[in-house]
Amino acid sequence: MSGVPVDPVYGDGPMPGEYPYTRGIYPEMYRSRLWTMRMFAGFGTAVDTNGRFKDILRHGGTGLSTAFDMPTLMGRDSDDEVWSAGEVGRAGVAIDTLADMEDLFADIDLGAVSTSMTINGPAIVALAQYIAVGDKAGVDRARLSGTIQNDILKEYQAQKEYIFPPRPSMRIVTDMMRFTTAEMPRWHPVSISGYHIREAGSTAAQELGFTLANGFAYVEAARAAGLDVDDFASRLSFFFNSHSDFFEEIGKFRAARRIWATWMKERYGATSERSLMCRFHTQTAGVSLTAQQPEINIARVALQALAGALGGTQSLHTDAYDEALALPTEKAARIALRTQQIVAHETGVANVADPLGGSAYVEWMTGEMERQAAEILDHLLELGDGSILEGVYEGIDNGWFVGGIADSAYRFEREVNNGTRIIVGVNAFTEGNDSDDGGANLLRIEQDTEDLQLKRLAAIKHSRDGEAVSRSLEAIKSAARDPAVNLVPPVIDAVNAYATEGEICDTLAGVFGRYVEQAIV
Repeated sequence: MSGVPVDPVYGDGPMPGEYPYTRGIYPEMYRSRLWTMRMFAGFGTAVDTNGRFKDILRHGGTGLSTAFDMPTLMGRDSDDEVWSAGEVGRAGVAIDTLADMEDLFADIDLGAVSTSMTINGPAIVALAQYIAVGDKAGVDRARLSGTIQNDILKEYQAQKEYIFPPRPSMRIVTDMMRFTTAEMPRWHPVSISGYHIREAGSTAAQELGFTLANGFAYVEAARAAGLDVDDFASRLSFFFNSHSDFFEEIGKFRAARRIWATWMKERYGATSERSLMCRFHTQTAGVSLTAQQPEINIARVALQALAGALGGTQSLHTDAYDEALALPTEKAARIALRTQQIVAHETGVANVADPLGGSAYVEWMTGEMERQAAEILDHLLELGDGSILEGVYEGIDNGWFVGGIADSAYRFEREVNNGTRIIVGVNAFTEGNDSDDGGANLLRIEQDTEDLQLKRLAAIKHSRDGEAVSRSLEAIKSAARDPAVNLVPPVIDAVNAYATEGEICDTLAGVFGRYVEQAIV
């Protein structure tokens, strides 16, 4: 602002863009290209969310990120009277068939936009639907760019949106990795997600250690499926939380890059530079948002976004201030986007790569995060007799992950309850808590949204070719019984026949079974 020129980077030692990438994966970082402003959106019907997508793009968003409703995330159709009633379109967009996915991306060029889809248990169905929309629009699969979360391991550890048991679920993940490696070079088939681990109550170090362990487990599973590490590792990406402890978060991000690069090179023999780079998306901490004095969440989000930028994220979502109360209104979503635009264009943090590098505190914190994550990884290696993948399976089976997160969440809540940890507006500085508008300006998803989705689904089922649907589901069943057959092509065929997500997941569950978490006493 004073007109003083600055260098691209300051300090000594390995620089940004140099192994082990502690300081960033690119030499100039945001001087050459800003992070992607990928705003998370989804509510009601596909038509509703399509409108929000277009609004985000009009107001400067540079990537799309799709939130699905709970029935969709659990592999259930909107007309499932037991599991879906009252939940359709409430916490995200309802997607039952290819027709919904077509509406979701209507008039959006899939060859020109990068899309993220936050879905795990039924991720293979969502990917197949997206591919089918691209095929119908004449977009070559090699041009489709984006990420599907598809991180099934963290579902058993934290988020609980699983369908099938861990081992057959991992078979689905590796089938998707093989398919996208062969046909979709710009697609990231797994986004290893620490975000939900952190939202469930983990510490920053647990988020780091658990997430990297899951990443290494996917590497081991893909190698066991016959893939060369450098053929797929460059398209694995991560998804981290940016919470409120500013410097701890920055240290976590820097440590993640260093650990990933070191393990990929020294343990898994990766030689491609891109295989060594830990690329990640960041979202500000939804769990930190307060229903009390919701406007002050704007300040929380700004600081968390700043930590993500200083930590070197590749893309960023900023939460809306009203999300502790409801899905974000259009105005709140726009303020959230404007927040990261202010960070990008007004603060100067993009002028220098890793501007905090060399700070004694930041470097110590980076090392401390690495040390605590190493303890977690060592424990999982011990559980798995030298295999991270087997250690993760064992940690899921014996409740180690769940127990660790629960203990951390309990400790945090005790600190809030006894006042040793201050949460502004919750246990201190509460003046103004009674001055809200009673929720008059919140976004509400009414029953007529669910009624509309049910009518649409009924119409699709009535108009489709029932015999083609039956044949496609039988083909999926046959493929599921043969581990040598990749499941993605028959699922694409099924969605093109307008088989529903629930029908496809039920078919797979008929072969793989459904996972039921065991209580740990």
